[in-house]
Amino acid sequence: MSGKREHAEPASEGGRLSLRADCESCFALCCVVPAFSASVDFAIDKKAGQACPNLRQDFRCGIHTRLRQQGFRGCTVYDCFGAGQKVSQVTFGGQDWRQSPQTAEQMFEVFPIMRDLHELLWYLTEALTLRPARPLHGELSLALEQTERLTHASPGALVELDVAAHRRDVNALLLRASELVRAEVRHKKKDRRGADLIGAKLKGADLRGANLRGAYLIGADLRGADLRMADLIGADFRGADLRGADLTESIFLIQSQLDAAKGDSATRLPPSLTRPAHW
Repeated sequence: MSGKREHAEPASEGGRLSLRADCESCFALCCVVPAFSASVDFAIDKKAGQACPNLRQDFRCGIHTRLRQQGFRGCTVYDCFGAGQKVSQVTFGGQDWRQSPQTAEQMFEVFPIMRDLHELLWYLTEALTLRPARPLHGELSLALEQTERLTHASPGALVELDVAAHRRDVNALLLRASELVRAEVRHKKKDRRGADLIGAKLKGADLRGANLRGAYLIGADLRGADLRMADLIGADFRGADLRGADLTESIFLIQSQLDAAKGDSATRLPPSLTRPAHW
C-alpha cells in the first residue's frame, strides 16, 4: 500500500466489497433504467425504463462476452457501485420487477439515487485511507455513517431524498481531504478543475497533485504522465491514452474511468483497481 494511505475501519456490510457490483443478486437494473442513444458507445437507441433487447429472461446479458464487438462499449464502462443488488435485495426485499410489475416504476426511480449514494460511499471509504486527511477522519466517518444510513431508507423516502444536496455536502468534505493530500506535493500544482483537455498533448506531463476534478480528458495523450496524488474525481478519461502513466497514488480514481481509457502493462494503478481486460 502507498505511503500516503493507511488501513481504515471498513464500511459496514463488508466495506468496499458491498460497493462492487454483484450482478447475480441484481435484477439487471443497469440494463433497464438508463436511457442511451445510438453512438460509438451504443449500437441502438433505448428509452429510460425500457429493457435492453439483449436482456434475457434470467436477467443476464445475452451478449455479455461480446459487448465491445457488438457496439455496446458503454455497457462495459458502467459501474453501479453495488447499488443494483442493494435496491434488488434490500430496498425491495428480492421482489423483481418482472414478477412484481407494481414495483417497477418506483424501483427504477430509486436505482439512480442509490447509485449516487453508493458512489459517495466509495469515495468516503477511500478518503478514510488517506493519511494526510487524518484530521478530517472524524467528519469523514460521520458522513460515511450518514450516507450508509440513507441507503437503508424505504423506497418512498429515497425517492423524496434531496440527493443532490447530500452530494454537495459530501463533495465539499472530499475536496478538503483532497487539498490535504495534494498539499504534500511541494512544487506548484496545476488546477485544471473542469478544464477542457480533450485531445490534450500531455505525454510525460508532471501532474502530481493536480486538481483534475471533472476535467474533460477525452482522447488526451497521457502516456508516461505522472498522476500521483492528482485528484481525478469525475475526470472523463474516455479514449485517453494512459500507457505507461503512473496512477499509483492518484485519489478518487474509479474502475469505470480506467475501463473507458486505453492503457498497457506499464500503466501503474492503485492497488484497489484492476487492469481492464481490453488493455
